[in-house]
Amino acid sequence: MPVPVKQIGPTRKFLKGRLQRDVTTFRGYESEWQHIRDLLSRTAEHGESNSALLLGPRGCGKTTLVTSVLADLLPDENFYRNTLIVYLNGLLHTDDRLALKSATAQMNLENAVDGKVFGSFAENLAFLLECLKAGDKKRSKSVIFLLEEFDLFCAHHNQTLLYNLFDVAQSAQAPICVLGITARLDVIELLEKRVKSRFSHRQIFILPRENGIEDRVELFKLLLKLPTDKELKEHTKRIKPIPAEALQNHELPLLRRVFKPSDYSFDSKWVSQWNKHIDVLAANPKVTSVLQNMYYYDVVEATFKTFLFELVSLLSDTHPFVIVEDIQLLGQQFECDDKINLLCGLSVLEQCLLIAMKHHSEIFDRDPFNFEMILTRYNKFANSSTTMQGIDRSVVLKAYEHVKNLELIAPVCGSSSKVQKEYQLHRLLLTYGQINQAVMKTPNLPTELCQWAQSSLI
Repeated sequence: MPVPVKQIGPTRKFLKGRLQRDVTTFRGYESEWQHIRDLLSRTAEHGESNSALLLGPRGCGKTTLVTSVLADLLPDENFYRNTLIVYLNGLLHTDDRLALKSATAQMNLENAVDGKVFGSFAENLAFLLECLKAGDKKRSKSVIFLLEEFDLFCAHHNQTLLYNLFDVAQSAQAPICVLGITARLDVIELLEKRVKSRFSHRQIFILPRENGIEDRVELFKLLLKLPTDKELKEHTKRIKPIPAEALQNHELPLLRRVFKPSDYSFDSKWVSQWNKHIDVLAANPKVTSVLQNMYYYDVVEATFKTFLFELVSLLSDTHPFVIVEDIQLLGQQFECDDKINLLCGLSVLEQCLLIAMKHHSEIFDRDPFNFEMILTRYNKFANSSTTMQGIDRSVVLKAYEHVKNLELIAPVCGSSSKVQKEYQLHRLLLTYGQINQAVMKTPNLPTELCQWAQSSLI
């Protein structure tokens, strides 16, 4: 079947957009998603004050979950008119002064604060919340504080920001919800005692799903297939548009440039042809094997999306389809060990020293070694070798120091700095398998060296 060349560019653009910017589609974790939604909606509708932490390793989807919840709530006029969202990031707002300044700007209260002098951080925050009182003075606007990289806020002086936010949430002075997002699972231990006592200790864990290779293959098809006209109509009905009035906070990056499938259109024959090709790929045992190896290596969905993004980037007018060889090649690059690549770039002498260290560690059960021990073992090999003879001691010492500078070996803790460098003790930071693989992959190594790597007998 002929390939419509005009469809390749839009297809590549659509798939890249989906992999990069589709933050409103969230898969799995239904109970956690509903929990977060209930917290935010109760703060907006009933004026409840809450605090919670969303915990999970990097790339598992914490920020995407919160963004998906906001995308579901913001189309509701009652929500966005009665709620302010304040987004603070620990990487950007490195102290409480910057955080409060940003919060003031996001709450549109710069004019109210201008020229006022406050005795403390708490007075400043209390004034900001007081300004949000509605005209009838019976109801305040609800405020949702999203604290990205929450663990970095714990390093601020006296944790003043966290103390005051949790204090307001606990004492119900104003309807406020504090939601912290962090990759540190032990973040509670970083809180001071007075801050910890005011936190609700509501923790929501997002841990990577380990549902097996079948789910990963299904995700592969789901992310790479093009939508049919019927699926586009269903998506448009399901996802309500967010009014421009609800996105006036320019410091909230979560819903900026949201991916919209309805902005794209494809020929129905091309969609059918492309989707059939993806089904054939997913059924190929070689592709399944690559996906399985990647899954065992890293179960996080964000890493898998990066892999697919690189795969989609290969599409062009002359290369209109994803092929098995592309997947295998990218899979090998994904799984490769950077340290092995580093070892392959070392000189033959440096590789000899690493092999000598490997044999020493094998024989003496990873006991530490010094330069003199490794030199003695290396000299035994060099004397029986036809290619490594006549190398000066100072040259070998320089190679040893280069290996140390690359952090392939490390000094033993507690060893005295007064000891001559030839006698300072070191430990090997590589596995034996890494050294063996590097020897096998390095081209044009002497045969004697390859044989010595396999056996310490000379």
